[in-house]
Amino acid sequence: MNDIIRKSCAAIAGGLMFVTTLSAQFFNENSLKLIRALDYIQAMYVDTVNQKQLVEAAIRGMLNELDPHSTYLTADQVKEMNESIQGNFEGIGVSFNILNDTIFIINVIPGGPSQKVGVQAGDKIVRINGQNVAGQKITNKEVMNRLRGAKGTKVTITVLRRGVNELLDFTIVRDKIPLNSIDAAYMIDNETGYIKLDRFSQTTNTEFEKAIKKLLDQKAKNLIIDLTDNGGGILDEAVMLADHFLEKDKLIVYTKGAHTPRQEYRATGAGLFEKGKVVVLINENSASASEIFAGAIQDWDRGIIVGRHSFGKGLVQRPVMFPDGSMIRLTIAHYYTPTGRDIQKPYKKGQTDEYEKDILNRLKSGELTSKDSIHFSDSLRYYTLLNKRTVYGGGGIMPDVFVPIDTSKVTKLYRDAFRTGAFNRFVLNYVDVNRKKITDQYPSFADFKQNFSAEPLYPQLIEFLQKEKIEVQEQDIENSKTTLCRLIKAFIARDIWESNEFYQIYNDDDPIIQQALKILNAYDSILNSASSQ
Repeated sequence: MNDIIRKSCAAIAGGLMFVTTLSAQFFNENSLKLIRALDYIQAMYVDTVNQKQLVEAAIRGMLNELDPHSTYLTADQVKEMNESIQGNFEGIGVSFNILNDTIFIINVIPGGPSQKVGVQAGDKIVRINGQNVAGQKITNKEVMNRLRGAKGTKVTITVLRRGVNELLDFTIVRDKIPLNSIDAAYMIDNETGYIKLDRFSQTTNTEFEKAIKKLLDQKAKNLIIDLTDNGGGILDEAVMLADHFLEKDKLIVYTKGAHTPRQEYRATGAGLFEKGKVVVLINENSASASEIFAGAIQDWDRGIIVGRHSFGKGLVQRPVMFPDGSMIRLTIAHYYTPTGRDIQKPYKKGQTDEYEKDILNRLKSGELTSKDSIHFSDSLRYYTLLNKRTVYGGGGIMPDVFVPIDTSKVTKLYRDAFRTGAFNRFVLNYVDVNRKKITDQYPSFADFKQNFSAEPLYPQLIEFLQKEKIEVQEQDIENSKTTLCRLIKAFIARDIWESNEFYQIYNDDDPIIQQALKILNAYDSILNSASSQ
């Protein structure tokens, strides 16, 4: 029998039993059938087969029959996932974009290895380790592969800098580069702090504590936690975040499965914001750890949830590693909110494609645009633990205050501008030519936010889109003007400063943010109401 196939199947079986060695009793008739099938294919199939690909396909096929979130990851995919979860990677500390086959450095991380040697935002990388990368149709992944590397190793980049005649060489010693999970934290008005959380990584709690202390120093009495489009992450980080808002011993979440006993996670009483008004923003892309946090806040009447029905991802995955660095993420339990609501939305085994169409189906049914299109059966009715407000189960978190998705300004012009990357190219071009002019005229972000207007750039954007062969209709030009002008200004702010400044402009006209600010004035009446709004 083929030794490679036997070892692969043994690893699969061992992983599924959560042991490091294969149990003899696991070799039942069905598992032996799989091994024999693989062996027959290798020995008799008409063409040469790739053993590794065949085994990986078999694993994916098995997992696809279980649930939508049990998955197989290759060694490279595991590495990428760990970088996101760990909150750091090893590299040179720049963010970049590729425009017309040219690598533009958008931002240089303060204190990072690139800033230390003098690399600046706006520089164009033309060579990496002496090899030409300009005009080579290089991809983002290829650039990252060349710039990233083990801590302590060196890479030399050659850059073209506007206003400097000769090329500049920089030899950079790679180091640990943080991947922040908090995109923005600032005072949105005199009493209200705002925190935008992109994901739950190993650094989330540390980042949050730093952010909340800064906001408290600025006299924040209220807090808006923005979890829109936050796909989740590490359970423990969601628990620690909820702990900052809940009193000691209050249940945050519990898990249980057929082979996994109930496990409870409770607050420690060491939180930094156990008093004060809290508004949590969610939408249809808020999932997993985001839903754990939102569910705990809602069930304990600790805050008001605003936005749209969340994704409904409430399955617990356990990682099972294979010797080659690949991994299975196997579902072992469900997440439940303190009232006992199952966060996971319904699914049919083996019908992953239909499951993935759920958000599109919600849009077609009107659920994302009208609260009247949302219906729950009485069997899904639950009551919050303090004020006995009505909330609903059935998967995901239904907000207390519904905010419909705004489709009026998302015209075909808007969609095509972003789908093709043309909008981003326009802003990159503008910033590349005008970076010094902008920073001279607006020496601080506060000056820029107050005085810069993107309206004079709007005709230039439309002309640029037409040159990019994007269909432009007069009605779309007018309908999307306000939104696109706001985004021009926000993207310029991001490229000159950072994402924190981007959101300070972007949020000024965001419907969910504006609703959250209004809700703070009616906060107590909503929390004391007999049913959700």
